[in-house]
Amino acid sequence: MSKLRKLVDQFLKQPPEVRSQEVYYLLEAFGFEEKKSKGSHHSFRDSQGKTITVPKTGGQKVKGVYVQQIVELLNLEEWIDEDTEPEEPAD
Repeated sequence: MSKLRKLVDQFLKQPPEVRSQEVYYLLEAFGFEEKKSKGSHHSFRDSQGKTITVPKTGGQKVKGVYVQQIVELLNLEEWIDEDTEPEEPAD
């Protein structure tokens, strides 16, 4: 299982347990770039103009409301279904 796949699984858990570094990694993996870092928040944008702002957490867990916004923005539930590899048949 790839690092990205494990991270997406972590985002889809209830309740989610993710740190800000994991949020940044996931957003960058899906084509987002950090555009602004002002005060206590980071703003990210992709090439299609989608944006999301997440708080700096100083190593703490990111609140579930932000994780849910990311899950919806990136359509992670659908991505995980498409990314699932078929199981190999047993002998």
